[in-house]
Formats: sequence, structure tokens, C-alpha cells
Amino acid sequence: MLIKGILDPEDAEKALSIGADAISVSNQGGRQIDGGPSSIAMLPSIVDTIDGRAEVFLDGGIRTGQQILKAVCLGARGVLIGRAALYGLAAGGEAGMTQALSLLRKELDHSMAFCGIRALESSSRTNLSAFQSIQA
Repeated sequence: MLIKGILDPEDAEKALSIGADAISVSNQGGRQIDGGPSSIAMLPSIVDTIDGRAEVFLDGGIRTGQQILKAVCLGARGVLIGRAALYGLAAGGEAGMTQALSLLRKELDHSMAFCGIRALESSSRTNLSAFQSIQA
């Protein structure tokens, strides 16, 4: 079971206590509270709290391969990319969605290369020095 919408380490603990196998760190598009924390800002503390007891995914504003890499470096197992896929689908049907996913993959590969990361699973917070705007 995956529980979506976790934005607080205490809520992550509660999700595990009721049997979650995975959680999705998300501020639900930031529509609830003006000035609330971003999903990626909360990701490191939630990953630390979960400490490998469940899978952690990031959901929130993923539009580029570089953003995927940042999330994985911060400890996410993966990301949810609903809007990016839907935009591709709306623009060009199945071929458009395939193209959108292909672009994300190419951007991810380029970002990894720029950071000297050969395999996504070997990325970590130490790779974040290339991203000055994200603090681990």
C-alpha cells in the first residue's frame, strides 16, 4: 500500500504504523496552504525518518530529468510524473506521452553525466554539490 500526500516526518511514521509499504512525499500541488513547504524540501527529513523501512517516492512538480536526479540524490526511490505524462498525452496521444517520457529520460541521463554519476542507484546526497539551489 502506498500512501500519498505525506509532508511531515511524523505523518510518515503514522503511515508506517498502519501498514504502508511506501509513501509519496507530496504537498498536493501546494494548493492547500499558501507558503507551505515544497515536497522536495521535506524529502530529506522524511527519508531519514523512514530509514529504509519503506519505499519513499516524490510527487510534486517534476518537469525535468534534473529534478528527478535531485529527488533520487535526496533519497527518493523514484518520482511520480503525472502531469508531464498527461501533457505529452494531451499534445500527441500515445506518441506524445512516449516522447515526453523519452525527453525526461534523456535529461536525466545528461544530468547524471554532468554530475559524474554512472548509475542512478549509486547517487546520494554527496552528489548534490552540483545543485547549489538544493540543500540536503
